[in-house]
Amino acid sequence: MAKKQQSYEEAMVRLEHLVAQMEANELTIDQLGEALKEAQDLVKRCKAKLYQADEQIKKLLKEEENEAKSW
Repeated sequence: MAKKQQSYEEAMVRLEHLVAQMEANELTIDQLGEALKEAQDLVKRCKAKLYQADEQIKKLLKEEENEAKSW
């Protein structure tokens, strides 16, 4: 079964939770290593989602600008 893709908001909540655990020294060394790997992956996915949203917004604005010029 396919895994549901995590939303940006869900990824940020998880990242905030991991950071809070790290700051509170709640993790063992082994857990810390795994948490850091997960945090890096979450940051990478969030950056990709932000970049994708930015590109979509730029495309829409350019289309709107081109439509306005054609009037």
